[in-house]
Order: sequence, then C-alpha cells, then structure tokens
Amino acid sequence: MSDTSKAADYPFDRRVIPTAAEETVWTASDGHKIRRIDWQGALSSPRGSILFFPGRGDNYEKYLETLDQWHRDGWRVTAADWRGQAGSGRLGSDAVTGHVGDFGDWIADLSDFWREWKAQTPGPHVLSGHSMGGHLVLRGLAEGVVDPDAMVLSAPMLGFAGSLPNAIGHAAAKLMCRIGDTTRPAWKWSEKPGQVPASRQDLLSHDPDRYEDELWWREKRPELVMGPGSWGWVERAYASMRGLFEPGKLEAVNTPVLLLGTSNDKLVGMPAIEEAARRLPNAEIVRFGDEARHEILREVDPVRDRAMDAIATFLDREAPAR
Repeated sequence: MSDTSKAADYPFDRRVIPTAAEETVWTASDGHKIRRIDWQGALSSPRGSILFFPGRGDNYEKYLETLDQWHRDGWRVTAADWRGQAGSGRLGSDAVTGHVGDFGDWIADLSDFWREWKAQTPGPHVLSGHSMGGHLVLRGLAEGVVDPDAMVLSAPMLGFAGSLPNAIGHAAAKLMCRIGDTTRPAWKWSEKPGQVPASRQDLLSHDPDRYEDELWWREKRPELVMGPGSWGWVERAYASMRGLFEPGKLEAVNTPVLLLGTSNDKLVGMPAIEEAARRLPNAEIVRFGDEARHEILREVDPVRDRAMDAIATFLDREAPAR
C-alpha cells in the first residue's frame, strides 16, 4: 500500500466536487450548522477511515485533490469546516475576519464530531489536520477527546514563525484585546475588503495552478472568503499553543503521530514542530526545506508526492488494514 497513487497517475479536476463525494451538514450540539464532505469508499473492503480538518481561514475545497487521492487508495474519507469558517458561518462582527471566543469551542465540536464519525466508519481510524487544524486535532488528542489509531499533521500550528517568544507575543495580544474590540482584525489584509494580497502565494505554495484553485473556489463560493484573524483569535491561539506545550502533556500521548514541516514556513514555526516531535513518544517527522512553503499538500508535484508517499508508508505501518 505504500505505493500511493500520484497526482499524475489519474486526471483530477481540482475545481469540481468529485462524483464520489457528498457534501452535507453536521449539526453541533448547540444547533450550529457545519459543512462536511464524505467519500464513502470501497465499503466491501475498506482500507480504513481518515478524518481531515483544514487550517485557519481554510476550506475543504482546497484539499479535494488529497482527499480524493486517499479515497482512491481505499480509505473512507471525511473533511469538515471549523465552526465560523468557510461555509459554516462566522463568529465575529464581519464576514471576512476570522474570530473565535475560545479554541475550546472548536475542541468541543471536534469531540462530538469524532465520536459520531468513528461510530459510523470502519477502522482503523486516522485523524489529520493542516496548520490550525493540525494544532486542534493534536490538542484534542492530548486532552483525550479523540482516540485515533494514528495522526497525520501537515505544517501544524504549534508556534508562529519568527523569533518572538510565545510569552511575549501572548502578552502583546492580551494588551490589544484589552484596548479594543477583540473581533477587530489583527493584521492588514488588503486595501479592498475580500481581495487577496498579491504576495499571498509566496507564503503558501510554489505551485501557481494549485494556488489559483483556491481563488477560483472563493469566486465560485463567496462564503469561503476569509481574511485576517481577529485579535481575539491571536490571543486564544497563543493561549492554546502554550497550553499544549505544558510539561508532560505531549509526553503522555502514545498514539503514532506523523508531522510534516518545512523550514521555509513563514506562517508557523518549524522549531515548535521539531520540539513536538521530540516530546511525543511515538512521533515521526518529515522535514522539507526551501522547496516547500506552508501548504505542503498543495505544493508542486515532487514535494507533494514525497509528502503523500510518507503519509502512506506511515499509515501502512502504524494503521494497517484490518
């Protein structure tokens, strides 16, 4: 199974919802509607099931290629929005700024979604996330609200890029929350609301076509558009990341975890990913350099193929078919 299908092995239109996939809505315990997409997989001989969550400001449309590839490799696949993102409403004061009252709200959704999803799908069960999604699923694992057989993290948001210590950044974010509206944007995005800055691709991917796919989906589905995070989001992000690195927390996680990270990441910090890999008892890390930007699973084919091969090999070993 480690010879996972490559993107070039079959034609795939990244701007179409695959016919094998179904978009529906999951209702949280408080009635909030959250989008999901499911590939039922080969039910006669399932490889297992993968649940994937995207990053801050993301949508599952960006990862259709990867999700469908896992499906073609025999997995039953699901992805979902985070509450307040993409097509699952907003939690702030406008339609563009990403806000959340507390990351614990997302952990509560993850707990409920996981419990229902696991009961309805064949094992082994794999939980995966990119960037903020990677942070949240790892936090859920560390706090015991999810119990996957294995976990795959793509450029997980375990620390922000740059040399500013988390304690100082957190103190600054707390100050900004005290002196103004916590839902206001924490950074400038564009002179025109909703318009993506020209330099944004330099942060995400070397692949211009895959990057343009995201812009195409935002135009087709305007509800997907999201810009900066709020100051409330920044402060809560620091609090959540610092909490995850409390002494003994990662050391208590025995689940096999694969981490993908790049030293060329300008959004999340590779040193934090490295520290997590050292502290997790059953972790493996795949390192990239200048060839990869933040969105490793949406990079040029040589980078993306290496990442997908590493994931397949890891899952064959740590979550073998039953």
